[in-house]
Amino acid sequence: MTTAVYQVRGMTCGHCVSSVSAELGGIAGVRDVRVDLASGQVTVDSEAPLDSATVRAAVDEAGYELVDA
Repeated sequence: MTTAVYQVRGMTCGHCVSSVSAELGGIAGVRDVRVDLASGQVTVDSEAPLDSATVRAAVDEAGYELVDA
């Protein structure tokens, strides 16, 4: 199991949290997604490390911006 923390910009409400969670949760191998709306941090548990382009594409699809670390 791998845990990664991402910073997502643009989330302002519960719907934002749901959208990001659904898109990231749809990535193959993802087991759990936890979103902290106040900080913009998204924690993802997955079977193996995720490709950053895949994560970025999922966040973009949800309508938000993945902040580069």
